Amino acid sequence: MSKITEQFIRKIPKTDLHLHLDGSLRLSSLIEMAKAEKVKLPSYEEAGLNELVFKPKYANLGEYLAGFAYTCGVLQTLENLERAAFELAEDSYNEGVRYIEVRFAPQLHIARSKEIEPVVRAVFQGLEKAKKQLNASKAENDMPFEYGIILCAMRRFNRHMSPYYGRLFSHAGKTGHRYIYARASLGLVKEAVRLRDEGLPVVGFDLAGEEAGYPAIHHQEAFEYAHQNFLRKTVHAGEAYGPESIFQAITGCHANRIGHGTFLFSEEAIKLKSIKEPGKYIGQLSEYIANQRITMEVCPTSNLQTIPEFQTLEDHPLQLMVDNGLSVSISTDNRLVSHTTVTKELMLCVEHLNLTEHQFRNLVLDGFKRSFFPASYLEKRAFVRRAINLYDGLAKLHLD
Repeated sequence: MSKITEQFIRKIPKTDLHLHLDGSLRLSSLIEMAKAEKVKLPSYEEAGLNELVFKPKYANLGEYLAGFAYTCGVLQTLENLERAAFELAEDSYNEGVRYIEVRFAPQLHIARSKEIEPVVRAVFQGLEKAKKQLNASKAENDMPFEYGIILCAMRRFNRHMSPYYGRLFSHAGKTGHRYIYARASLGLVKEAVRLRDEGLPVVGFDLAGEEAGYPAIHHQEAFEYAHQNFLRKTVHAGEAYGPESIFQAITGCHANRIGHGTFLFSEEAIKLKSIKEPGKYIGQLSEYIANQRITMEVCPTSNLQTIPEFQTLEDHPLQLMVDNGLSVSISTDNRLVSHTTVTKELMLCVEHLNLTEHQFRNLVLDGFKRSFFPASYLEKRAFVRRAINLYDGLAKLHLD
């Protein structure tokens, strides 16, 4: 692996399939938006925010998530949503990323607009504007830039997280929180399918948020609706809970991909007492995932920042995933919050894992192959072939 350099990684075509809009703003833009929208920040200097909020290392998940109060706070106007999406596409393109799937929870960004559609359209407009500008200036032998949009439901929320959620609680009467969470998910997925059918590149439906105590199965009706309407599905699972959460995502929610999947191989993380042979259960689960090509969206830096038992990437199960033949794509999760890029994430893999050049190639190209590409299968195949040809040409030039 010594032949693989940062220069090579920057040149090759890359993807970012697990990319949160509200965690990936430019820091300068966050400050500018906060001043304009009168959102109070702990500091209005980049150095101050990096010291107080967006740290290189976080003490726990709560500290990691604290910054989202500020990013979501400024993303309450359609103009700021469009700008953030445009800049995210531009930043990704500038480091050689040629396909991104931007995920966000529209219901968190509904303040002045009372509907989901304008929020999604604002993000679409930013991404589409960036795509047209970037592709108009690309080199003749380069790949075009493409993108998809994934709408995120939340496992749990409260009335103070957005006016939209506040209205849900106020109209819910005596129904329990679990019903309200499920109702929000179903409403969102119906909008996702409708907007997809109207021509927007809404390519998937996701479930994010607090995992322990809030199982994905509570949102089964929403995922069944997505499944019946041919909308692809990804679920944050195995990030803060054990293998059973991943099992539930792929069986009860029909997940095509898994966000993180960090505790897939952890026997200690299994909580269900009905699982009498944890080793056998994990073996069968991982084999099923490998055979079905259910892709793991792995975000190394984010996991190192939020999971205390992971001190270095050697502690992470990524090597096990690769060695067991799983389909794995490397992503950033949150470019701002984790101070990262796809290039940095792939360099981490080169520096800390024992990967062959073929395994590294798979890590890169599986992002193209397992994407929820917003066009026909034949168009996707042509796009993937361009990525393969470009990668192999660069590898021959730099690695042979």
